[in-house]
Amino acid sequence: MLDRYWFGEVSRISPEAPVPVVKVERIEERPGGAANVARNIAALGAQASLLSVVGADEAGQTLARLLAGSSIDASLHEDAQLNTTVKLRVLGRQQQLLRIDFENAPAHEVLQTKLAEFQQRVVACDVVILSDYGKGGLTHIAEMIRLARAQGKPVLVDPKGDDYARYAGASIITPNRAELREVVGRWTGEADLTARVDKLRADLGLAALLLTRSEEGMSLFSDAGVTHEPAQAREVYDVSGAGDTVIATLAVMLACGLSMAEGMRWANRAASVVVGKLGTATCSLAELEE
Repeated sequence: MLDRYWFGEVSRISPEAPVPVVKVERIEERPGGAANVARNIAALGAQASLLSVVGADEAGQTLARLLAGSSIDASLHEDAQLNTTVKLRVLGRQQQLLRIDFENAPAHEVLQTKLAEFQQRVVACDVVILSDYGKGGLTHIAEMIRLARAQGKPVLVDPKGDDYARYAGASIITPNRAELREVVGRWTGEADLTARVDKLRADLGLAALLLTRSEEGMSLFSDAGVTHEPAQAREVYDVSGAGDTVIATLAVMLACGLSMAEGMRWANRAASVVVGKLGTATCSLAELEE
C-alpha cells in the first residue's frame, strides 16, 4: 500500500461545517503495508524480496518508483481491476486530523500468478514474512505457509481478523492486544492469558506467539514458557507502522541465527525507535546499535 501525507497549517474553521480548514503546504509519499516491512528489513542491512499486488494506476506506479530507489527486490503484480491501497493522512501542526482509505480486493487470477512466483522465490529465502492487512492479497496464505514450511523456512505472520485457523502451521504470529482479544477473548490475568495462548498455539501448531503490548512491552509464548520484555522508555510520537518494524526486526534476527527471545529484545528496541518518528518509519542498524 502507499502511505500519503498532506502536511499543512490550520488557521480557521470552515464556514461550511464545523471542521478545520487545512492549507496543504507539503506532500510526502512512503511505501506502506508489506512494503514498509521490506523497508525495515533493508534498513537493518538485510536483503528483502517483496512480493505483492498493486493496481494499474498512478498509486501503483508511485509505489513501484519509490521501491525502485531502494535496495528491495520488489515484484509487484498489476491487477487492472484493483485500486492500489492508499492511506491518505491529513496533518495540521504535525497532528493527524483525518485518514482517508482507498482500496478494493484483487482478482483471483493475479493472486494465482503471485502464488506461483512465491513457490519459486521461497527456495532462496531464509525467513518468510506474511503481513496480513485484510486487503485480499493473502487469499492463499494457507498454501503459502504449507509451501514455505515444506522448504524448511520459518514463517512469521502479522495477523488480521478473528479467523486464525488460516495461519495454522506458521512458526510465529505477532498480534497486538486488541487483535488477540478478538480471537481468544478477554483474559483476567497473566495465568489466564498464558492458558488461552497455549491452547491457541496447540490448536494451530504454532511454535510461538509474540504479543505486542504497547506500554507493557512484549511477551513471547513458546514451548520454553513465557518471556517478557518491558517497553523501552521513549516518548511516543506515532505508533503507526510499529508492528511492521517488530516483525521485520524479529525476522532479520532469526535469519542471523538468534533465538526467538533474543530476536524479541531487538524487535522491542527497534519499535521504541520508530514510535518516536512521524508516520510509517524505519529503524536503521546504526539507530538500533545506539
